[in-house]
Amino acid sequence: MLSMQEISSIANEICPMHVVINHEGRITGVGPTLRKLRPDTEWLGSRFFRIFDLARPRRVRSTEDLMKTAGAKLHLNFRDAPQTCLKGVLAPFPEGKGGFINLSFGISVLEAVRDYDLTSADFSPTDLTIEMLYLVEAKSAAMEASRQLNLRLQGAKIAAEEQAFTDTLTGVKNRRAMDHILNRLIASGRDFSLMHVDLDFFKEVNDTLGHAAGDTVLQRVAKLMVQCTRQNDTVARVGGDEFVLIFEGLIDRIQLSGIARRLIASIEEPIPFGDKTCKISASAGTALSTMFSAGLDAATLLNQADVALYAAKNAGRARHFFYQPGMEDKDTVKPI
Repeated sequence: MLSMQEISSIANEICPMHVVINHEGRITGVGPTLRKLRPDTEWLGSRFFRIFDLARPRRVRSTEDLMKTAGAKLHLNFRDAPQTCLKGVLAPFPEGKGGFINLSFGISVLEAVRDYDLTSADFSPTDLTIEMLYLVEAKSAAMEASRQLNLRLQGAKIAAEEQAFTDTLTGVKNRRAMDHILNRLIASGRDFSLMHVDLDFFKEVNDTLGHAAGDTVLQRVAKLMVQCTRQNDTVARVGGDEFVLIFEGLIDRIQLSGIARRLIASIEEPIPFGDKTCKISASAGTALSTMFSAGLDAATLLNQADVALYAAKNAGRARHFFYQPGMEDKDTVKPI
Protein backbone atom coordinates (compact mmCIF):
# COMPACT_ATOMS: atom_id res chain seq x y z
CA MET A 1 0.00 0.00 0.00
CA LEU A 2 1.26 3.47 -0.87
CA SER A 3 2.23 5.80 1.93
CA MET A 4 0.68 9.26 2.26
CA GLN A 5 3.97 10.76 1.12
CA GLU A 6 3.94 8.66 -2.05
CA ILE A 7 0.30 9.52 -2.70
CA SER A 8 1.12 13.19 -2.20
CA SER A 9 3.95 12.98 -4.75
CA ILE A 10 1.61 11.44 -7.31
CA ALA A 11 -1.09 14.04 -6.61
CA ASN A 12 1.44 16.84 -7.13
CA GLU A 13 2.02 15.58 -10.67
CA ILE A 14 -1.55 14.92 -11.81
CA CYS A 15 -3.50 17.35 -9.56
CA PRO A 16 -1.18 20.30 -8.88
CA MET A 17 -4.07 22.36 -7.47
CA HIS A 18 -5.23 19.90 -4.83
CA VAL A 19 -5.83 20.41 -1.12
CA VAL A 20 -5.85 17.64 1.48
CA ILE A 21 -7.74 18.26 4.73
CA ASN A 22 -8.09 16.19 7.88
CA HIS A 23 -11.27 15.52 9.85
CA GLU A 24 -10.90 18.87 11.63
CA GLY A 25 -10.82 20.79 8.36
CA ARG A 26 -7.13 21.61 8.65
CA ILE A 27 -4.91 21.47 5.60
CA THR A 28 -2.36 18.65 5.62
CA GLY A 29 -1.33 18.77 1.97
CA VAL A 30 -1.39 21.23 -0.91
CA GLY A 31 -0.41 21.09 -4.58
CA PRO A 32 2.52 23.08 -6.00
CA THR A 33 0.38 25.36 -8.19
CA LEU A 34 -1.72 26.44 -5.22
CA ARG A 35 1.48 27.19 -3.31
CA LYS A 36 2.57 29.36 -6.22
CA LEU A 37 -0.69 31.30 -6.08
CA ARG A 38 -0.13 32.13 -2.40
CA PRO A 39 3.62 31.76 -1.73
CA ASP A 40 3.48 33.62 1.60
CA THR A 41 0.60 31.58 3.03
CA GLU A 42 1.27 29.14 5.84
CA TRP A 43 -0.74 26.32 4.28
CA LEU A 44 -0.08 23.31 6.47
CA GLY A 45 -2.12 23.38 9.65
CA SER A 46 -4.33 26.24 8.50
CA ARG A 47 -8.07 25.79 8.45
CA PHE A 48 -9.55 25.35 4.98
CA PHE A 49 -12.17 28.05 5.60
CA ARG A 50 -9.53 30.56 6.70
CA ILE A 51 -8.00 30.52 3.22
CA PHE A 52 -11.06 29.81 1.08
CA ASP A 53 -14.54 31.31 1.02
CA LEU A 54 -17.13 28.81 -0.22
CA ALA A 55 -19.89 30.49 -2.24
CA ARG A 56 -21.83 27.36 -3.24
CA PRO A 57 -23.40 25.19 -2.01
CA ARG A 58 -24.75 27.85 0.35
CA ARG A 59 -25.63 25.34 3.06
CA VAL A 60 -21.97 24.58 3.82
CA ARG A 61 -20.97 26.19 7.11
CA SER A 62 -18.59 23.64 8.63
CA THR A 63 -16.15 20.86 7.83
CA GLU A 64 -18.92 18.33 8.46
CA ASP A 65 -21.12 20.12 5.90
CA LEU A 66 -18.20 20.20 3.46
CA MET A 67 -17.73 16.44 3.67
CA LYS A 68 -21.37 15.94 2.68
CA THR A 69 -20.75 17.67 -0.67
CA ALA A 70 -18.69 14.74 -2.00
CA GLY A 71 -18.96 14.63 -5.78
CA ALA A 72 -20.80 17.96 -6.07
CA LYS A 73 -19.31 21.00 -7.76
CA LEU A 74 -17.89 23.54 -5.31
CA HIS A 75 -17.70 27.27 -6.09
CA LEU A 76 -15.12 29.08 -4.00
CA ASN A 77 -12.53 31.84 -3.98
CA PHE A 78 -9.57 33.02 -1.97
CA ARG A 79 -10.45 35.20 0.99
CA ASP A 80 -7.61 37.63 0.30
CA ALA A 81 -6.88 39.54 -2.90
CA PRO A 82 -6.84 38.70 -5.70
CA GLN A 83 -10.00 36.76 -4.91
CA THR A 84 -9.61 34.33 -7.79
CA CYS A 85 -12.71 32.23 -8.47
CA LEU A 86 -12.16 28.48 -8.33
CA LYS A 87 -14.15 25.35 -9.01
CA GLY A 88 -13.61 22.12 -7.10
CA VAL A 89 -14.81 18.68 -6.13
CA LEU A 90 -14.22 16.77 -2.88
CA ALA A 91 -13.47 13.07 -2.46
CA PRO A 92 -13.69 11.94 1.18
CA PHE A 93 -11.17 9.59 2.75
CA PRO A 94 -12.43 6.38 4.38
CA GLU A 95 -13.48 6.34 8.03
CA GLY A 96 -14.06 10.12 8.17
CA LYS A 97 -10.34 10.92 8.11
CA GLY A 98 -10.70 14.00 5.91
CA GLY A 99 -10.80 14.49 2.19
CA PHE A 100 -9.03 15.31 -1.06
CA ILE A 101 -10.23 18.46 -2.86
CA ASN A 102 -9.19 18.96 -6.47
CA LEU A 103 -9.45 22.57 -7.69
CA SER A 104 -9.36 24.30 -11.06
CA PHE A 105 -9.80 27.82 -12.42
CA GLY A 106 -12.80 27.05 -14.62
CA ILE A 107 -13.55 29.87 -17.04
CA SER A 108 -11.29 32.26 -15.10
CA VAL A 109 -8.15 30.45 -16.28
CA LEU A 110 -7.02 33.22 -18.62
CA GLU A 111 -7.23 35.82 -15.84
CA ALA A 112 -5.35 33.44 -13.52
CA VAL A 113 -2.56 32.95 -16.06
CA ARG A 114 -2.23 36.71 -16.30
CA ASP A 115 -2.45 37.43 -12.55
CA TYR A 116 0.00 34.71 -11.44
CA ASP A 117 2.28 34.39 -14.48
CA LEU A 118 1.45 30.71 -14.84
CA THR A 119 3.00 28.42 -17.43
CA SER A 120 2.26 24.93 -18.73
CA ALA A 121 4.45 23.55 -15.91
CA ASP A 122 1.83 24.70 -13.41
CA PHE A 123 -0.87 22.41 -14.83
CA SER A 124 -1.34 18.68 -15.11
CA PRO A 125 0.09 17.41 -18.43
CA THR A 126 -3.35 16.06 -19.35
CA ASP A 127 -5.19 19.23 -18.35
CA LEU A 128 -7.08 20.78 -21.26
CA THR A 129 -5.89 24.11 -19.93
CA ILE A 130 -2.52 23.42 -21.53
CA GLU A 131 -4.10 23.20 -24.96
CA MET A 132 -6.02 26.39 -24.30
CA LEU A 133 -2.80 28.17 -23.39
CA TYR A 134 -1.17 27.03 -26.60
CA LEU A 135 -4.14 28.30 -28.58
CA VAL A 136 -3.96 31.71 -26.92
CA GLU A 137 -0.28 31.96 -27.77
CA ALA A 138 -0.89 30.96 -31.41
CA LYS A 139 -2.49 34.30 -32.29
CA SER A 140 -0.92 34.29 -35.76
CA ALA A 141 -3.15 31.41 -36.90
CA ALA A 142 -6.36 32.79 -38.39
CA MET A 143 -8.49 29.82 -37.38
CA GLU A 144 -7.35 29.95 -33.75
CA ALA A 145 -7.76 33.71 -33.64
CA SER A 146 -11.35 33.28 -34.81
CA ARG A 147 -11.98 30.60 -32.20
CA GLN A 148 -10.62 32.79 -29.43
CA LEU A 149 -12.77 35.68 -30.61
CA ASN A 150 -15.89 33.50 -30.47
CA LEU A 151 -14.99 32.36 -26.97
CA ARG A 152 -14.55 35.92 -25.83
CA LEU A 153 -17.81 36.99 -27.43
CA GLN A 154 -19.63 34.12 -25.73
CA GLY A 155 -18.11 34.99 -22.36
CA ALA A 156 -18.98 38.65 -22.85
CA LYS A 157 -22.56 37.70 -23.72
CA ILE A 158 -22.91 35.56 -20.60
CA ALA A 159 -21.38 38.29 -18.44
CA ALA A 160 -23.64 40.94 -20.00
CA GLU A 161 -26.75 38.82 -19.46
CA GLU A 162 -25.79 38.16 -15.86
CA GLN A 163 -25.11 41.85 -15.27
CA ALA A 164 -28.45 42.78 -16.85
CA PHE A 165 -30.28 40.64 -14.27
CA THR A 166 -28.20 41.65 -11.22
CA ASP A 167 -28.53 44.57 -8.82
CA THR A 168 -25.03 46.05 -8.83
CA LEU A 169 -25.13 47.30 -5.23
CA THR A 170 -26.33 44.16 -3.44
CA GLY A 171 -25.51 41.36 -5.88
CA VAL A 172 -29.04 39.92 -5.77
CA LYS A 173 -31.44 39.88 -8.71
CA ASN A 174 -33.01 43.08 -10.03
CA ARG A 175 -36.56 43.91 -11.13
CA ARG A 176 -35.91 42.75 -14.69
CA ALA A 177 -34.83 39.33 -13.42
CA MET A 178 -37.83 39.17 -11.08
CA ASP A 179 -40.24 39.84 -13.98
CA HIS A 180 -38.56 37.12 -16.03
CA ILE A 181 -38.76 34.57 -13.20
CA LEU A 182 -42.39 35.41 -12.40
CA ASN A 183 -43.47 35.01 -16.00
CA ARG A 184 -41.61 31.69 -16.22
CA LEU A 185 -43.27 30.36 -13.06
CA ILE A 186 -46.73 31.47 -14.16
CA ALA A 187 -46.24 29.83 -17.56
CA SER A 188 -45.10 26.58 -15.91
CA GLY A 189 -48.21 26.36 -13.72
CA ARG A 190 -46.15 25.64 -10.61
CA ASP A 191 -47.34 26.84 -7.19
CA PHE A 192 -45.25 29.56 -5.60
CA SER A 193 -45.43 32.47 -3.18
CA LEU A 194 -44.22 36.06 -3.46
CA MET A 195 -43.11 38.04 -0.41
CA HIS A 196 -42.70 41.82 -0.69
CA VAL A 197 -40.34 43.21 1.98
CA ASP A 198 -39.89 46.91 2.72
CA LEU A 199 -37.36 48.27 5.20
CA ASP A 200 -38.67 50.35 8.10
CA PHE A 201 -36.69 53.40 9.29
CA PHE A 202 -34.29 53.15 6.33
CA LYS A 203 -34.83 56.81 5.44
CA GLU A 204 -33.65 57.81 8.90
CA VAL A 205 -30.37 55.95 8.31
CA ASN A 206 -29.79 57.83 5.06
CA ASP A 207 -30.77 61.17 6.61
CA THR A 208 -28.62 60.83 9.73
CA LEU A 209 -25.62 58.77 8.60
CA GLY A 210 -25.56 59.34 4.85
CA HIS A 211 -26.04 57.22 1.74
CA ALA A 212 -22.86 55.23 2.36
CA ALA A 213 -24.45 53.89 5.53
CA GLY A 214 -27.62 53.20 3.60
CA ASP A 215 -25.67 51.20 1.02
CA THR A 216 -24.06 49.18 3.82
CA VAL A 217 -27.51 48.42 5.26
CA LEU A 218 -28.88 47.33 1.88
CA GLN A 219 -25.92 45.02 1.28
CA ARG A 220 -26.31 43.47 4.73
CA VAL A 221 -30.06 43.00 4.31
CA ALA A 222 -29.60 41.37 0.91
CA LYS A 223 -27.11 38.93 2.43
CA LEU A 224 -29.54 38.06 5.23
CA MET A 225 -32.29 37.42 2.71
CA VAL A 226 -30.10 35.06 0.71
CA GLN A 227 -29.27 33.20 3.93
CA CYS A 228 -32.97 32.88 4.81
CA THR A 229 -33.92 31.41 1.44
CA ARG A 230 -33.22 28.19 -0.42
CA GLN A 231 -30.92 27.90 -3.40
CA ASN A 232 -33.81 27.68 -5.87
CA ASP A 233 -35.61 30.70 -4.39
CA THR A 234 -35.16 34.23 -5.71
CA VAL A 235 -34.15 37.40 -3.88
CA ALA A 236 -34.56 40.59 -5.89
CA ARG A 237 -34.11 44.25 -5.06
CA VAL A 238 -36.93 46.05 -6.85
CA GLY A 239 -36.63 49.55 -5.41
CA GLY A 240 -34.53 51.70 -3.12
CA ASP A 241 -35.26 49.71 0.03
CA GLU A 242 -37.77 47.22 -1.37
CA PHE A 243 -37.11 43.54 -1.97
CA VAL A 244 -39.13 40.68 -3.40
CA LEU A 245 -38.61 37.04 -2.39
CA ILE A 246 -40.03 34.32 -4.64
CA PHE A 247 -40.40 30.85 -3.12
CA GLU A 248 -40.81 28.17 -5.78
CA GLY A 249 -43.07 25.31 -4.69
CA LEU A 250 -43.60 26.77 -1.20
CA ILE A 251 -47.13 27.90 -0.28
CA ASP A 252 -47.35 26.62 3.29
CA ARG A 253 -48.40 29.59 5.42
CA ILE A 254 -46.76 28.28 8.60
CA GLN A 255 -43.38 27.88 6.90
CA LEU A 256 -43.65 31.26 5.19
CA SER A 257 -44.61 32.95 8.45
CA GLY A 258 -41.58 31.39 10.10
CA ILE A 259 -39.29 32.65 7.35
CA ALA A 260 -40.77 36.14 7.66
CA ARG A 261 -40.33 36.18 11.45
CA ARG A 262 -36.71 35.04 11.23
CA LEU A 263 -35.96 37.52 8.49
CA ILE A 264 -37.47 40.47 10.35
CA ALA A 265 -35.66 39.48 13.56
CA SER A 266 -32.30 39.27 11.79
CA ILE A 267 -32.85 42.61 10.01
CA GLU A 268 -33.60 44.26 13.37
CA GLU A 269 -30.15 43.38 14.70
CA PRO A 270 -27.95 46.54 14.73
CA ILE A 271 -25.70 46.91 11.70
CA PRO A 272 -22.27 48.46 12.37
CA PHE A 273 -21.11 51.37 10.22
CA GLY A 274 -17.78 52.80 11.33
CA ASP A 275 -18.20 53.84 14.95
CA LYS A 276 -21.99 54.05 14.54
CA THR A 277 -24.76 51.48 14.36
CA CYS A 278 -27.71 51.42 11.99
CA LYS A 279 -31.01 50.23 13.41
CA ILE A 280 -33.84 49.32 11.07
CA SER A 281 -36.71 46.88 10.84
CA ALA A 282 -38.83 45.45 8.04
CA SER A 283 -42.43 44.79 7.12
CA ALA A 284 -43.56 42.07 4.74
CA GLY A 285 -46.59 41.03 2.74
CA THR A 286 -47.07 37.70 0.97
CA ALA A 287 -49.34 36.64 -1.87
CA LEU A 288 -49.88 33.03 -2.97
CA SER A 289 -50.28 31.89 -6.54
CA THR A 290 -52.97 29.47 -5.35
CA MET A 291 -55.27 32.41 -4.54
CA PHE A 292 -56.05 32.49 -8.26
CA SER A 293 -58.42 29.89 -9.69
CA ALA A 294 -57.57 31.16 -13.18
CA GLY A 295 -56.01 34.13 -14.92
CA LEU A 296 -52.95 34.48 -12.69
CA ASP A 297 -50.76 37.37 -13.80
CA ALA A 298 -47.61 38.91 -12.33
CA ALA A 299 -48.98 42.44 -11.95
CA THR A 300 -51.97 41.32 -9.89
CA LEU A 301 -49.86 39.05 -7.68
CA LEU A 302 -47.36 41.85 -7.04
CA ASN A 303 -50.21 44.21 -6.18
CA GLN A 304 -51.65 41.73 -3.69
CA ALA A 305 -48.29 41.34 -1.96
CA ASP A 306 -47.94 45.14 -1.95
CA VAL A 307 -51.38 45.55 -0.34
CA ALA A 308 -50.48 43.00 2.35
CA LEU A 309 -47.16 44.75 2.95
CA TYR A 310 -48.72 48.14 3.58
CA ALA A 311 -51.37 46.58 5.75
CA ALA A 312 -48.49 45.28 7.88
CA LYS A 313 -46.93 48.74 7.97
CA ASN A 314 -50.20 50.37 8.92
CA ALA A 315 -50.63 47.82 11.72
CA GLY A 316 -47.42 48.96 13.40
CA ARG A 317 -44.53 47.79 11.19
CA ALA A 318 -42.16 44.87 11.82
CA ARG A 319 -45.00 42.53 10.91
CA HIS A 320 -45.90 40.06 8.18
CA PHE A 321 -49.35 39.70 6.63
CA PHE A 322 -50.72 37.36 3.98
CA TYR A 323 -52.97 38.91 1.38
CA GLN A 324 -56.63 38.17 1.86
CA PRO A 325 -59.54 39.23 -0.31
CA GLY A 326 -60.89 42.61 0.71
CA MET A 327 -57.65 43.67 2.34
CA GLU A 328 -57.71 46.77 0.18
CA ASP A 329 -60.36 47.98 2.61
CA LYS A 330 -58.26 48.78 5.68
CA ASP A 331 -61.19 48.10 8.01
CA THR A 332 -61.04 44.39 7.13
CA VAL A 333 -57.34 43.94 7.74
CA LYS A 334 -56.45 41.35 10.38
CA PRO A 335 -52.95 40.19 11.36
CA ILE A 336 -52.05 36.79 9.96
